[in-house]
Amino acid sequence: MTDPCAVAHGESAPPEAGRVLVAVFDSPVAEYLLRYGEDLGYETILVDPAGETTAIPALDERADVVVTNHHRPELGAQLQAALAQPARWIGVLGNPRHPGPHVEALRALGVPDEEIARVHRPVGLNIGSRTPPEIAIATLAGLLADRNDRPGGFAFPAP
Repeated sequence: MTDPCAVAHGESAPPEAGRVLVAVFDSPVAEYLLRYGEDLGYETILVDPAGETTAIPALDERADVVVTNHHRPELGAQLQAALAQPARWIGVLGNPRHPGPHVEALRALGVPDEEIARVHRPVGLNIGSRTPPEIAIATLAGLLADRNDRPGGFAFPAP
C-alpha cells in the first residue's frame, strides 16, 4: 500500500488511479474539468454531438460522467446512453433552485424513474462556485469525496 504522506511529499509515485472522467458537451466548465481531471489521474474524454467524439463510449464502473450543459437538446439522449452502462457516477450541472430538465427529457425517452434517480443534481461540493474553474473544482472535489466515501467539507473524524 502506498504511503499517502510519501506521495504528498513527492517521495513516491501515487498509485494508478484507474479513473475515467467523461465530460458531456463542450463548454468552459468541461474544459476545466478535463484539464484538472488529468492532473488528478483521470483518463479524460469529451463527448459532444458536434465534436470528434459524438457518443458516450463504452464505460465501466471506473467512469464518472458529468453533463456540463443542461440546455442542449441532446441532453436526454446523452444521459440515456450513459445510464445504459455501469458508470459509477452520473451527474448534471445546474442550479439546484430550479427543476432539472433532465428528468422530463429522460421520461420522454421512456427511461424508468429508478434509472433517472441515478442522475445526481446538483453536482459538486457547495462552495459557492460561480466561474467555470470554480465549478470544475467543486465538481471534482465532490467526485473525489464520493469515491473516498467522505462527506466533503472541513469535518474530519477524530484521530
